Amino acid sequence: MQLTEGHREYWRKNLRITVILLAVWFVVTYVIGYYARDLDFRFFGWPFSFWVGAQGALIVYVVIIWFYARYMNRLDQEFGVAEEE
Repeated sequence: MQLTEGHREYWRKNLRITVILLAVWFVVTYVIGYYARDLDFRFFGWPFSFWVGAQGALIVYVVIIWFYARYMNRLDQEFGVAEEE
């Protein structure tokens, strides 16, 4: 089966957004957590950096999922491969 130019464009856009969102995930999970040690004061007995990292990361993860689902729905409609509702 030969891929058309439309298929290639669809997968190029799909892979680009996946790589970008994985980079955001990596930064939020590892980089911010590593540098958050500088916020060293107690917040209800827990280190503030731990609290910000734990709560902020969850919010970013939900936003990543929401954005990816929205982007892929629009991309599917653009290329005519959307699921019918």
